[in-house]
Amino acid sequence: MDRNPSPPPPRRDEDGDEDVAGGDCIGSTVYSRHWLFGVLSGLIQIVSPENTKSSSDDEEQQMELDEEMENEICRVWDMSMDEDVALFLQEFNAPDIFMGVLAKSKCPRLREICVGILGNMACFQEICVSISNDNNLGQVLLHCLYDSDPPTLLETSRLLLTCLSQTEVASVWVERIREYPAIYDSICFIMSSSTNVDLLVKVGEVVDKLFDLDEKLMLEWIRNGAVQPQDPPQEDSEEQPVFRIVPCVLEAAKQVRSENPEGLDVYMHILQLLTTVDDGIQAIVQCPDTGKDTWNLLFDLVCHEFCQSDDPPIILQEQKTVLASVYSVLSSIYASQAEQEYLKIEEDLPLIDSLIRVLQNMEHCQKKPENSADSNTEETKKSDLTQDDFHLKILKDISCEFLSNIFQVLTKETVARGLKEGQLSKQKCSCAFQNLLPFYSPVIEDFLKILHEVDKTLADDLEESFPNLKVQT
Repeated sequence: MDRNPSPPPPRRDEDGDEDVAGGDCIGSTVYSRHWLFGVLSGLIQIVSPENTKSSSDDEEQQMELDEEMENEICRVWDMSMDEDVALFLQEFNAPDIFMGVLAKSKCPRLREICVGILGNMACFQEICVSISNDNNLGQVLLHCLYDSDPPTLLETSRLLLTCLSQTEVASVWVERIREYPAIYDSICFIMSSSTNVDLLVKVGEVVDKLFDLDEKLMLEWIRNGAVQPQDPPQEDSEEQPVFRIVPCVLEAAKQVRSENPEGLDVYMHILQLLTTVDDGIQAIVQCPDTGKDTWNLLFDLVCHEFCQSDDPPIILQEQKTVLASVYSVLSSIYASQAEQEYLKIEEDLPLIDSLIRVLQNMEHCQKKPENSADSNTEETKKSDLTQDDFHLKILKDISCEFLSNIFQVLTKETVARGLKEGQLSKQKCSCAFQNLLPFYSPVIEDFLKILHEVDKTLADDLEESFPNLKVQT
C-alpha cells in the first residue's frame, strides 16, 4: 500500500455526473467537503470516551489502524498540501481533533499522520500562526518528541522546523521548548542512538535553527551536560544517562556522513555555532575524548573526503558551506588547545595542503566567463554576490585565518618536510601568500625567515614575486 494514496475523486450525483455545481467542493479544488467531514467525524469517533475506555486486552488492537481509515486519513494528508483544503481544515477546527488524537491515541501510524497533516497546514502562514498560538496544542506537539516511533518523531520535527522558520512565531516555540527541559534529553537521545538518517537530518535542522535563533537556549543546552545529578540513584531505580551535546552531535554526524551530505552540513554548522561562544568551545576541548573525537572526524573530512586533489575544482561550489563550518571548528580547536596530544605536528602539513587546495579551487570558481551574456549587468552582479560569492568569501576568510594560525607554529623541520613532500611547493606557497597578504603580513614574514634557512632560492623567488614583503634575514 502506498504511504500517501491519491486524494479521493469528486463526489458524483445519482446520474453519475460529478457534483461540481452542488457547492460540495472545497474552494477551487475538486475535493469533497462531505467526504472530508466524514473522515474527520471518524477520527472523532476513534478518540471518543466510549472507544478509549478499553481493557488491557484491547490495547494491542488500539495500536493498529483500520486499513480503510488509514487510506482515507492518508488522502487527507495528501490533500492538506493544498491551501484551500488546509484553510478548510482550520475552519472546521481540525487541529483540535488532531490534538485529541495525539493526546489519547496509542496508534503510532495514526499519530504520525495527524502530525503530518498539521505539518502541511503549518506551511501556510495564517494557519502556522494559529497553531503556534494555541498553547494546549503546542504542549501536545512538543510531547510528541518523547515518542518512540521514528515516523512520528520525523513529522513532529518537520512541523517544528516549519514553525521555527516563521519569523512571526519562532520566539513562541523557542520559549515553549525552553519550558520543557526534557526535550533536550529526548533530542540528544535521538542524535546519539537513532539510525534513521531522515530523522537525524530533520532533528539536526531543528537544533541548528534553535541555536541560530537563540544563543541563550544554546548555552543552556551546552551547560545541561555539565550538570551532574546531586542525589545518587536509588538501588531499585534506573540511572538516567547524562547527555552532553557535543558527543551527541558527533554521533549523529557520523551516522549521516555517508548517506546524506546535506545532513552532514547541518551537523557541522551546529558545531560551528557552538564555537561562537566560549562555553561551546570548552564543551568540545575540555574533555580530551570529546576534543579528540571532534578533531579526528573533522580532520578526516577535510584531508580524505572533501575537495581532494583528484576532484574537479568546481566541487568547491557543492562543498563550500560544509567546508567553512569544518575549518571554523578546526581553527577554534587549534587556537584554543594547541597543547593537546591529539593536535599532532605531523598533521599540520596535510591541513596546509587541504587549505591551499581550497584556495586554489576558489580562484577557479570565481573566474567569470569572458563572453557570458548579461555578465556585466548590475542585477546579475548583485545576484551572484548574494549567493555563491558570499559563501565563497566566508570560506576564504575562515581558510586564511586557519592557515595563518598553522603557519605561525611551523618549525624548520616541518617546513623542510613540507618542501620535500610537496605541500610547500613554490606554486602552493605563492597561492598562500596571495591570499594571506596583506592582512597576515607578519605571519608570512616570519615564515619566510624560516624558509631562508631551509631553501634560500625558493625564499628569494617568493620575495621577488611579492616585493612588498620586507624580511630581515
